[in-house]
Amino acid sequence: MTVSNEQVTPPANSPGASALSQTGVSAAGRPAPDGHGPAVAVRLTEVSKAYRTTGGPQLLALDQVSLTVGDGEFVCNIGASGCGKSTLLNLVAGLDQPTAGQVDTGGRKVGLMFQEPALFPWLTAARNVELALRARGVPKSERQARTQELLETVRLGGFGGKRPHELSGGMRQRVAMARALAQDADVLLMDEPFGALDAMTRDLLHDELERICGERTLTVLFVTHNVREAARLGDRVILLSSRPGRVIEEYVLPRTGHRRIDSPEVSEVAARLTDRLREEVGRHGS
Repeated sequence: MTVSNEQVTPPANSPGASALSQTGVSAAGRPAPDGHGPAVAVRLTEVSKAYRTTGGPQLLALDQVSLTVGDGEFVCNIGASGCGKSTLLNLVAGLDQPTAGQVDTGGRKVGLMFQEPALFPWLTAARNVELALRARGVPKSERQARTQELLETVRLGGFGGKRPHELSGGMRQRVAMARALAQDADVLLMDEPFGALDAMTRDLLHDELERICGERTLTVLFVTHNVREAARLGDRVILLSSRPGRVIEEYVLPRTGHRRIDSPEVSEVAARLTDRLREEVGRHGS
C-alpha cells in the first residue's frame, strides 16, 4: 500500500486554520473531492465549536476545521481523547450547531451509529429496525418486507424475532447497523461503533461494513481510536490535534484490493499513524 500524507500547517496569522492535503488523489486513484472528481457529500468550512462552562472561559472543542468528503468515500478521523472527533460528527448530523463556520451536506440524508447499539430491550431486533422505517413514514404495508431485507443485509435474516439480550455483542451492533441503514442515509456517521467488541468480531464487521458500503455507495465518516482500524477501513485518515481539534495531517490510502487487518501493509500504515499520534499527544502533554 502506497501512502501519501501531508502535514497541514496553519498559517501564522491564523492559528486554528486547517486544510486538506494537496495530493489531489483520493481513494482508488479518484480525484480529490475539491478537484475534478466525485461530488462533495460533506463540506466543513472553517468550523469552530465552543461550549460554555460554569464560572470559567468557554471550552473550544473545534477550531476552524475545514474538511471535504466525496460521494462514496470512507474517511476515518483519529486523534487524542477530547480532541472533538465526536463533536464533529454531531455537527454533521445536525444534532448541534457550530459556533462559527459552515457545515453542508448538500441535502443528503445523514445516519448516525454510536459505539453502543442503544436498542430498545423490550423490542425484537426486527421491531428495533422497523422503528427507523416508521420515523421515515414508510407505509406499514411495506415495513415488514423492508425490515427483513435490512436484516438480511447485515446477515441476521433468521434473528428478527430475538430480543437484544438474546444476541451477542456483535449481533446487536449488526442490528444497530441495519437500523442506521433503515434511515436511507446517503452519509453514514459512525462514532467508534466497534470499539467495545472483541478483535475477531470487529474484524468480521469490518468486512461486512466494507461490503455494504460497496453495494450502496455510502459515504462514511468514521471516528476511531484504533489506528489499525483506520488503516484497514479508510480511503483517507484525518488526524486531529489535541484540543482544540484542528486538522493537522491527512493520509491518503489508495485501494489496491481487499485489506486484511493483519496484513503487513495495514501494519505499516498503523505504525506510522501511531508514531504521529504519539508525537501530537506528547507535544500537548495529553
